[in-house]
Amino acid sequence: MGNVIDFAAGGYRFVPGVTQYSGGVAALPGFAIIRMRFEDPVPLADGFERIATHLRANGRPSTALCACELRSPEPFSEPEFEEFNRRYCGTLDRWGLLQGGATPVARVNVCPELDRPPVPSFHAFSYTVRDAAAAPSFVIAGCAEAPEGRGSYREHIIARGDVSPGGMLDKADWVLGELERRMAVLGFGWADTTAVQVYTVHDIFPFFGPEIARRGAARHGVTWQFCRPPVVELEFEMDCRGVAQERVL
Repeated sequence: MGNVIDFAAGGYRFVPGVTQYSGGVAALPGFAIIRMRFEDPVPLADGFERIATHLRANGRPSTALCACELRSPEPFSEPEFEEFNRRYCGTLDRWGLLQGGATPVARVNVCPELDRPPVPSFHAFSYTVRDAAAAPSFVIAGCAEAPEGRGSYREHIIARGDVSPGGMLDKADWVLGELERRMAVLGFGWADTTAVQVYTVHDIFPFFGPEIARRGAARHGVTWQFCRPPVVELEFEMDCRGVAQERVL
């Protein structure tokens, strides 16, 4: 996740990531990113249909989709996660959103601890629109406490199995650093964010001030989503964005 690639068909550029999602996206000049949140979770297939309808109604191609926020019933085993990603990427491929075997679309996929959806579902999505006067906008994909693209998550989890205050601090420190790196590649930092989200069922208070707020990640507050990351044994995830327009669909 070091270089940046322009995706002209979508009106954005992206940080290459793993097959199923990029590290983050930023609108190209002349475009802006809009975030749309569903009132309630929408099952994946229905969600894609509703997104397609919304894009057509706004004169945008399917390739304008630049970020997906998903909610799943419970954390996947690694083989289950691989199977889910194959099905998910099948739709992206049909939409023209696989580039050289990888997708430019950013993603977060987390699992609510309460009020779980019965099946993997859409929570929100982001897409680009033409706007000659738009300020820069971006979305950074969800990042949990394990480096991407190294095969098994389990073998690379930071402070694996340690949910003590110290262990959670180590996880948060790594995640925050990775988000900072991805933003920097796109030319942004915490001062450019409009929203930061934390996904964990563990207490974040012990390190909220000295780690999250100290870095500048809480300048507009932080939304704590009481969710688990999507793979068993991962315990802490974050994402962030800088967008001027957010709506409920």
